Amino acid sequence: MASANENPGFLKRCWRTLRRPSAKLSLLTLLVIGFFSGIIFWGGFNTALEQTNSLEFCIGCHEMRDNVYPEYKETIHYSNRTGVRATCPDCHVPRDWIHKMQRKAKASFEVWGKLTGSVDTKEKFEANRMRLATDEWARMKESGSRECLNCHNFDAMSQELQKATPYKKHMKAKAEGKICIDCHKGIAHHLPKEYVDPDE
Repeated sequence: MASANENPGFLKRCWRTLRRPSAKLSLLTLLVIGFFSGIIFWGGFNTALEQTNSLEFCIGCHEMRDNVYPEYKETIHYSNRTGVRATCPDCHVPRDWIHKMQRKAKASFEVWGKLTGSVDTKEKFEANRMRLATDEWARMKESGSRECLNCHNFDAMSQELQKATPYKKHMKAKAEGKICIDCHKGIAHHLPKEYVDPDE
């Protein structure tokens, strides 16, 4: 049997066959098959995507499980009087599809850090904490603290239910056009040792 290399016309014949209309299947049958194949593909793709948007997935690698996860468990985002829990994707992954896909594409480059072991020990993680935090703060600043605003909103803050000092600070921040990350660095994870608060 001749291989494709021995017979240069083989690829041309294959391409012609793929482009030729089917003699056995109607156009309607091909469209129906394509439609349902698309649904199955999209369902599988979306299911896999949503699996990567879970706390379990995020702490699946020891770099996250042993470093930032224990810090997060000490915060109000993990345990609070209302029982509402914000997990990793709530803060780090946009909800809308376009921004979510952009974030997932960028996050795929973080796999390189896992493969190269750049933060695979506590010491390495601490040595990189300022860089990692700065990158995340810049992302949140650029998005206008979009993920924070999924749950928090200046206009929904109650003067009666919120203590006076935080309420005044929030209203002042709103008037000045500040966003969540301007004041709330270190809200879910420890601040880097090198961090200097610009307001102090």
